[in-house]
Amino acid sequence: MELLDWYRLFTWLCLAAVGALSFLWLLRIGAMVSARLLNVWQSVRRLLNANGIALATLVAGVATAGSLYLSEGGHLIPCRLCWYQRSMMYPLAIILIVALIRHEVSIRPYAITLALLGSAIALWHYLVEWFPSLEGVGGKCDIANPCSVRPLPLRFGFISIPFMALTAFALVATILWFGYPSRSVSE
Repeated sequence: MELLDWYRLFTWLCLAAVGALSFLWLLRIGAMVSARLLNVWQSVRRLLNANGIALATLVAGVATAGSLYLSEGGHLIPCRLCWYQRSMMYPLAIILIVALIRHEVSIRPYAITLALLGSAIALWHYLVEWFPSLEGVGGKCDIANPCSVRPLPLRFGFISIPFMALTAFALVATILWFGYPSRSVSE
C-alpha cells in the first residue's frame, strides 16, 4: 500500500474515533437529564470499567503504529511538535500494554495524565497548522521543518496528522476517565 492509502485508512480510523468520542460524551450528558439514558450510561460505564484498559491500549497502539509508519514507512520527517506528541503517545502505549498484561487498573490516573498532556500538545499543533502565526509563540520552530506545514493533504477539510493525534489522545483519556471506578455509577 502507498502512503496515501495508509493515510486514507488512518483518516477513517480517526473518524471512527471521533464517532466514539461523540457517542460517549453525548451519552454522558444525556444521562444527566434522562433516566432512560442513565441506564444505558451505567451499562457503558460498566463495560469501560471492565474493558477500558484494553480499548485504550488498542487506540494508543494503533496511534503509535500509525506514527511510526508515517515517519519510517512514509518517510515523513516529524516536526518539533510531532516529537513532543510522540513523547506522550509512545510511553502511553507501553504503560497501557503493561497494565493490560498485569491487569493493573491503578495505572489509569497516570495514563490519563499522559493522554491529557498529549491532547494539549496535539491541539496546539493543530492550531499552529491553521494559524501559522502561532508557530513563533513559545520559541521558533525548525525553519527546514516547520510545524505549520501539512505534509499530507487535509481529509474531509479538517483531518490532519495532529488532528488524528488529538483524537487518539482524547479517546484514550475519555475511555479511561469514564471507565474509572467511582462510588456511584451515576456520577
